[in-house]
Amino acid sequence: MSNETFEVGMKIRKQVLGAEFVEKSFAAADDFNKPHQELVTEYCWGAVWGREGLSMKTRSMLNLAMIATLNRPHELKMHVKGAIKNGVSKDEIREVFMQVTIYSGVPAGVDSIRIAKEAFAELGI
Repeated sequence: MSNETFEVGMKIRKQVLGAEFVEKSFAAADDFNKPHQELVTEYCWGAVWGREGLSMKTRSMLNLAMIATLNRPHELKMHVKGAIKNGVSKDEIREVFMQVTIYSGVPAGVDSIRIAKEAFAELGI
């Protein structure tokens, strides 16, 4: 796949999640899941994250809240790390998860805080 939106998406995805992670995801893709990798890269990262209406920091904070609410721990840890790269502080991440706790439930908030702490430890912060 090669088009401008996909290329923008690939650049942003690597910037937020890390080139190694993204390249590993594509290297592991097969006939079954490669179209999904391409779709996510083009539309999620290119068409949406590539828009100018919100900062990368704001997009990261929104993602943290939504992914925490959906209880997607693998994605959440990855996006906590990406949020740090996008300038979201540990205190701001905590506040996002405090909001999640009230609006999405205590279990979602508790898991989110735990996952964030794991991500911080992996990042050495």
